Amino acid sequence: MKKFLLLITIATVIVACNTTKSIEKQVNNGNYDIAINDALRKLSNNKSKKSKQASILLLKNAFNKATKRDLDRISYLKKDANPENFEDIYGLFQNLNNRQEQIKPILPLYYNGKEVKFQFSDYNTQIIKYKEETTNYLYGKAIILLETDDKLNARQAYDDFKYIDKINPNYKDVNALTNDALYKGQDIILITLKNNTEQIIPQRLETDLLNISTYGLNDLWTVYHNEKVADLNYDYNLSLIFKDIIMSPEQIKERQIIQEKLVKDGFKYVLDRNGNVKKDSLGNDIKEDKFTKVTCEYLETRQFKTSTIVATAEYTDTKTKQLIDRFPIESTFLFEHFFATYQGDKRAIDGVYLDYITNRVVPFPNTEQMIFDTGEDLKLRLKEIITRYNFKG
Repeated sequence: MKKFLLLITIATVIVACNTTKSIEKQVNNGNYDIAINDALRKLSNNKSKKSKQASILLLKNAFNKATKRDLDRISYLKKDANPENFEDIYGLFQNLNNRQEQIKPILPLYYNGKEVKFQFSDYNTQIIKYKEETTNYLYGKAIILLETDDKLNARQAYDDFKYIDKINPNYKDVNALTNDALYKGQDIILITLKNNTEQIIPQRLETDLLNISTYGLNDLWTVYHNEKVADLNYDYNLSLIFKDIIMSPEQIKERQIIQEKLVKDGFKYVLDRNGNVKKDSLGNDIKEDKFTKVTCEYLETRQFKTSTIVATAEYTDTKTKQLIDRFPIESTFLFEHFFATYQGDKRAIDGVYLDYITNRVVPFPNTEQMIFDTGEDLKLRLKEIITRYNFKG
């Protein structure tokens, strides 16, 4: 029992030493906030234990160095006098304050019986000041970006307005401007379907292909419509053009197979050289399985029919009326059904052949159904094209 307790003590000391070394390594590498978080985690319980004393000094060291680093950076950015730096300065003051708030709950801390003092400062005034500076600067910048009528600029303005709302909620007309930036930054695409074949495309297939909600494609900056909205200026048109629909004739093919198999057919007694039934160690008659060769004539029928849709997906710039990209699409659907009959011993049949003898002839799907079934694969291919395609904005 004493040995067991000793082993636990040794293991605990090793873990504690490894944790301390890890914190020290983070400090030496300049990863002060990681070191602070690790030290706080270690000191979250039993902070007065001797094995945790070193972590207290490492915590203070990391805190002092992190504070000096951020204050030096703030001093440099202020001297630069560039309003672009307001957001960084605001973030740095937030970091300084948050770091202090992380440490406060664990205080006081003692090392060798003496309290370890942390020098905290009040950054609230600076945080408020640079929050306002950041807000005012980003607001003015975003307004200018929004007035350029450029989609990428509108998207940057949207991000700026969202950030303003995060740090300074309900500031002026930011909510309305955010919606305006979203609208101006979006690519709106109208999807249409054109039939250049001599076949009639089933209405349900056309509806299904243009049902954007089933594609799950709309994102923040790209919106697809399947019905034109009056007075809405579309950026692009995506046309799915049916060029050809190829329908094979209904076909039936037969094949005949002779199936043979050895099947278990009772048993027979094992005889010795004298023709007597052999006995096992318990005196019972020894038997062995008897096999019989069975044969069956198997006639299989295959029904099949194919349909192929040849199409292209074309992106057009609605402002310039220029074709900007074209993607060929070809989808094929195979209808296939098997059924079979047999003559002879059914035991000779196994596997999938056995399943087929329970099937019966079925009606071939009509042309409309075949085209619709082919369209299921076509829809997947169209979705792949739309998903991969990137607009330049």
